[in-house]
Amino acid sequence: MFDHLFKSPSTIALHAAAPYAEERIRYLDYCGQRGDTHHTVLRKAWDLVWVARKLPSLQVSIGQIQALMFDCSARDELCHCDLDSRWTRRRIIANARGWLRYLGCLHKPAEKLAFQSQLDEYCRWATHERGLSESTIRLYHRHIKRFLHWYELVGRPLSHIHVNDVDAYLSLGSEQGWDRLTIRSVVNALRAFLRFAAEHEWCAPHVAPAIRGPRIYALERLPSGPTWTTVERLFAGLDPNHPRDVRDRPILMLFAIYGMRTSEVAALRLDDIDWERDQLHVRRAKRREPQIYPLLPSVGKAIAQYLQTVRPVSTHRQVFLTLVSPYGPLSLAGLYSLVSRKLTACDVHCAHHGPHALRHACAARLVSEGLSLKEIGDHLGHRSTAATRIYAKVDLPGLREVAAFDLGDLS
Repeated sequence: MFDHLFKSPSTIALHAAAPYAEERIRYLDYCGQRGDTHHTVLRKAWDLVWVARKLPSLQVSIGQIQALMFDCSARDELCHCDLDSRWTRRRIIANARGWLRYLGCLHKPAEKLAFQSQLDEYCRWATHERGLSESTIRLYHRHIKRFLHWYELVGRPLSHIHVNDVDAYLSLGSEQGWDRLTIRSVVNALRAFLRFAAEHEWCAPHVAPAIRGPRIYALERLPSGPTWTTVERLFAGLDPNHPRDVRDRPILMLFAIYGMRTSEVAALRLDDIDWERDQLHVRRAKRREPQIYPLLPSVGKAIAQYLQTVRPVSTHRQVFLTLVSPYGPLSLAGLYSLVSRKLTACDVHCAHHGPHALRHACAARLVSEGLSLKEIGDHLGHRSTAATRIYAKVDLPGLREVAAFDLGDLS
């Protein structure tokens, strides 16, 4: 392997003589087979030979790998780069993590939560008995777990929890920048969990009813999406020949035309596209069964171009994958970054620059086209028209007509 990467006999001998040569060869060969470029494999070879000479053993944790970056000189003859660079350190750590994970040697420290069994039991009940959606369960689980980690540091059992503990936790979150909607979301999750805990006699029954969150008024906020003119400008700026833009075009279309949520685009699979019937099957986050949409010709063409020219060969069934090896499904954070980067490049001025902004733009356009709230809600995957009413406040042409209505000479 090394003789294919390097030409100099001394360089080949250096890599072959370094520790764990066989393990490094196996991983580098695997990287080449999965599609890494020659330059990428070459860079990994230099990073791994540096790491191999620093590691006391292959059985390490990510914390030990990170410690290596602070226990070395600023420059190293085997690293061929300045280790004072934050990006260099991050790259070396990422390459070392990928190598050790491939070998099955990376030890992930077990995250111990004193109240893990109670949290798991609540999530099972909320899923099978209460019937909450998967996205709601994930949100509640995240909020409750963070609170339980914080409460664990207090050093008291769950049976001694008091409403003042919840207030202290919410105050801490407010100091860290939580807005009113976030606090309300945390309150809803904790109230549901502590109500369940009281029924199982894990805590006092008076705690859950005493939790109070900020009042959120119905329809108090306007949608924060860009105008449809801005959306058109966003698509006009995409390069039809650049691989990244070829992949990003259908993603942006699904957000802006179908109003899909981030999780729904991330979960879209190849089997969800029915090319024979020109249909798109969308697994809505807040519905039990997939919704069927007509596959618009422009969207179908954009997806087909991506699948035929850009999407790498992969065993993953998700439609949208990363463009850099190892090829895997785009994460929620990756989709947010993708949209945010495009909106920022277009100098879009709105409260948020994520995928939800395009969902708002989709809804606002449907309102301006005169569709009813029921039709808009069905298109967006809402379970009730109550969630769609906010978009009734953005019909600016209609408001201008009202403002221009002549009531006569009134003094």
